[in-house]
Amino acid sequence: MRNIVIIGNGISGVTTARHIRKHSEDNITIISAETEHFFSRTALMYIYMGHMKYESTKPYEDFFWEKNRIDLVYDYVEQIDFKNKKLQLKQSENISYDVLVLAVGSKSNKFGWPGQDLKAVQGLYSYQDLENMEKYSPTTNHAVIVGGGLIGIEMGEMFHTRDIEVTFLVRESSFWNNVLPPEESEMVNRHIVKHGFNLKLESEITEILDDGNGRANGVKLKDGGELDAQFVGLTVGVSPNIDFLKDSELDINRGIKVNEYFETNQPDVYAIGDCAEFQKAPAEDRKPIEQVWYTGRMHGETLAQTICGNRTAYQPGIWFNSAKFLDIEYQTYGQVTNVPDENTEEHFYWEHKKGEKSIRLVFHKEDKTLKGVNLMGVRYRHEVCDKMIRDHWTMKKVFQNLKEANFDPEFFKRYEDELVGMYNERYPNEAVKLGRKKVLGLF
Repeated sequence: MRNIVIIGNGISGVTTARHIRKHSEDNITIISAETEHFFSRTALMYIYMGHMKYESTKPYEDFFWEKNRIDLVYDYVEQIDFKNKKLQLKQSENISYDVLVLAVGSKSNKFGWPGQDLKAVQGLYSYQDLENMEKYSPTTNHAVIVGGGLIGIEMGEMFHTRDIEVTFLVRESSFWNNVLPPEESEMVNRHIVKHGFNLKLESEITEILDDGNGRANGVKLKDGGELDAQFVGLTVGVSPNIDFLKDSELDINRGIKVNEYFETNQPDVYAIGDCAEFQKAPAEDRKPIEQVWYTGRMHGETLAQTICGNRTAYQPGIWFNSAKFLDIEYQTYGQVTNVPDENTEEHFYWEHKKGEKSIRLVFHKEDKTLKGVNLMGVRYRHEVCDKMIRDHWTMKKVFQNLKEANFDPEFFKRYEDELVGMYNERYPNEAVKLGRKKVLGLF
C-alpha cells in the first residue's frame, strides 16, 4: 500500500482524502497546523456572530477519520525533501510519502505597508484570524477595513453585530467594481451606507499607526488624512500560501504550477485548491488560480480519480459563484465582466425601483446565445442557468423559459414579466410570451 500524504485539511485536501478512500486501501494522512479537524471556512463569521459554535461547523464527527482510516497530524510542515520523499515537521517525526498532495490554501495579501505586522492587523481566512478578532474586539471602538470585496463585507458585518463602528477604505471609485458592472456596484455602495457603514471610495492607506505597545491605533491615508482605529482589516484579496516552498525545486509562479491533472514538476506531487496555478487556464472563462470553495471541492474529486488509477483531466464546467452583500444575495453564472463590451455583447439589465434587486442577462451579439447572468437579491436555479449557457440557448428561448430559472420561495414576487417586456420592446418582430413554469420540466 502507498503512503498518500495531504498537506492541508481544507475542502480540497479533505475531499481528496474522502474520494481516495472510496476507491483505495492506501494509507492516507492529512497534515494541518490550522485546526485538528476539518471545518467549514465559510462559517467563520457565524461563529463570531453567535449563530453557530465551532463544533457545529465540522461537517464530520470526530470519529469519522479513524472509522475511515484517515490519519490526522496536527503540525506544521517546515520543509519538503522531494528527492527522498520526506516531510520535515515542526514538532512530530519526519513523514515519508509515496504520493504528496499540496492543498495549502491561501493567505491574506499584504503590500508592504509600514505597520502591517502590528497586532490587530489581519485578514479573515483562518481559524486563527477568527480567534484574533475575538481577542481584540472588546477593546475596539472603530475598525478600518482596507479593500472592497466579499471578505471585507463579512468582516464588517461581524463587527457591526458587536456595535463596533466600521469604515471601508476602497481604492476604486465604487465597491468591487473590478468584478461587478457599474449598476450592481453602485447598488452595493448604497446598501453599505444604508446599513450604517462608513464608505470612503478612492481612498488608500500609506501606513498603519502604532499605539506604542505594538498594536494598531489608526491609519494614514494617501490624501494626507488620518483615521483612528483599534483594528485594521486587510481584505485586499488572498494569494497562494506557498512561502515555505519558495526555495524548493517546485515550479512556482504566483501559485504552484500544475497541468490539467494537477501534476507539478516533481514526481508524484500534486497541487490543488487555492495554492494551484494552472499552466493553461482550464476554460475560456477561468483564471489560472481558482480561489472558490466549490472549485476546491471539484479539484479534490478530480485528483482522487487520477491517484486511484483513473487518470482524469480537470473540466470545470460553467463558472458560477454566490455570496451576500449584507442583505443582498448575489449569484453569477458564466461570463459577466465588470465593463460591458458593446461591440460583442448585448445586455438586458432590470433593477427594482427600490434599488436592491436586479437581473442582468448577457448575450453574445453575433449569435444571440446566452453568455452570462448576474443576480442581486433574486435567486435563480443553478442547474437551469448552467444548462442555458452550456447548451447555447438563444435569446428568444431564454426569455420564453425564464420562469424555469426562478428559485425564489413561494409567494415571492416574480419579475420575469418585466424582463420579457424589455425584450419585446427591443425586438417587437420577435416578441415572445413567457411560458408557464414546468418545475424543471425542461430536463
